[in-house]
Amino acid sequence: MTGMTMHMILRRLAATALSAALLLAPMADAFAAAARIKDIVDMEGVRENQLVGYGLVVGLNGTGDRLNNSPFTKQSLQSMLERLGVNTAGENVRTANVAAVMVTANLPPFGTQGSRIDVSVAALGDSDSLQGGTLLVTPLLGADGEVYAIAQGPVNINGFKAQGDAATVISGVPTTGRISSGAVIEREIDFHLGSQTSLRLALRNPDLTTARRIALSINDFIGVPTATPEDPATVRVTLPRGFNGNIVDLLTDIEQLMVETDQPAKIVIDENSGIIVMGKDVRVSSVAVAQSNLTVTIAENPTVVQPAPFSDGVTAVEPSTNLDVFASDKALAVVNESVTLQELVDGLNALGIAPRDLIAILQAIKATGALQAEIEVL
Repeated sequence: MTGMTMHMILRRLAATALSAALLLAPMADAFAAAARIKDIVDMEGVRENQLVGYGLVVGLNGTGDRLNNSPFTKQSLQSMLERLGVNTAGENVRTANVAAVMVTANLPPFGTQGSRIDVSVAALGDSDSLQGGTLLVTPLLGADGEVYAIAQGPVNINGFKAQGDAATVISGVPTTGRISSGAVIEREIDFHLGSQTSLRLALRNPDLTTARRIALSINDFIGVPTATPEDPATVRVTLPRGFNGNIVDLLTDIEQLMVETDQPAKIVIDENSGIIVMGKDVRVSSVAVAQSNLTVTIAENPTVVQPAPFSDGVTAVEPSTNLDVFASDKALAVVNESVTLQELVDGLNALGIAPRDLIAILQAIKATGALQAEIEVL
């Protein structure tokens, strides 16, 4: 084989490899942006419900509520003792081992009677710590006022508090805790998913394009018109005629389908922490940006003036202020029209500005109409 022939073969192989790479690149990008339907939607009726209750934590080592400052704790303690056959009416109850708490939990979808859930406990009065405490029987109520679970058990906290006569050390939050599997479900939510013939899928990030792609993917998989996009946040799925199964079987089949999600161009700004997050579709037209930093330094150096000997004067303090102003001006810098997010970031970084200054610049570019993105300030 001659050298010329070998050179031609290598060129053809390189061209073939390059063509394959160019063809696979869009497919890789699309696959990277795709997600399962079950990861981008919530199903109607499949949701958690919040529970709340009021209870008492006992067994604290002198870190409970001060009964004189927390009358609700004293009343709850007396009511509990009366139910247990202990009459404390008219007595001056003094204890620092009891704390009133609020108990919260999330009732999972399709939680069955007798199963257990985790609960969170938070002090309501002036308790210093819930360490070592035990929550007494506490009914947990739903928004309708019905009891759905009963909580009880030892409280586990992540923080602690230690103090002496002249120093105090606090780590974490010792007035909140958690009880793992601390509540027993007593009432179930009356919802039968399998008997439904139509169900709505709620997009976690509403978008018209994504909703339409979900419906098309489901219809292509089933083979008949089954899914209909109703709005940017909702896709209705109807059980097709002749389907061998119920709505649960249908959802099981379609929730694994991969859909390429879309999102609007958005910039999220947290001015408190200076965090800026940009979406991949953010675009900016060509603009020129200049930034000037103005630094003002003020230093107070008071001077003590002593009176002359044998005079009737008094010592005085005269104020003395040093004021410096420093301005750093930068020339106009051009941010070219961006095609990708990386080019936009590189253009803004080329200005050499801090994130907090970048926030003001982005808002100014948006005001000129050169930024094709929505700015959301947290």
